[in-house]
Amino acid sequence: MSDSFFEDVGGHAAFDRIVRRFYEGIRTDDVLRPMYPDDLDGAVWRLTAFLEQYWGGPTSYSDERGHPRLRARHNAFRIDDDARDRWLRHMTAAVDSEALSPLHRETLMDYLDRAAHAMVNTMSDVNRGDRPTL
Repeated sequence: MSDSFFEDVGGHAAFDRIVRRFYEGIRTDDVLRPMYPDDLDGAVWRLTAFLEQYWGGPTSYSDERGHPRLRARHNAFRIDDDARDRWLRHMTAAVDSEALSPLHRETLMDYLDRAAHAMVNTMSDVNRGDRPTL
């Protein structure tokens, strides 16, 4: 064990691989893809830098962008249960492709699951009861 989760899971290289695999899924997702810019390079950097900083790596994210303000930065997008679940599916596949130890995987996924749930800012039509009538 090292001084940080960041180092324990493989540092920048591991987070970079996870984030790039995540965005491979986003590229083909018809619900999530429109929420991202045409050029995903900036999104890759932001998510990688954010996760690295959160888990004890370099502070590049806040050095360049300030406080993460996750909810505020995502508030412009309609994030419902479907979008959250899709995001989590892509992220889970990306994390699982890294073959982390079970403890590291569970720790990372617990955070990502809580963060994804916190980003939901609208109810889906099904949750509101706007179902078609027979």
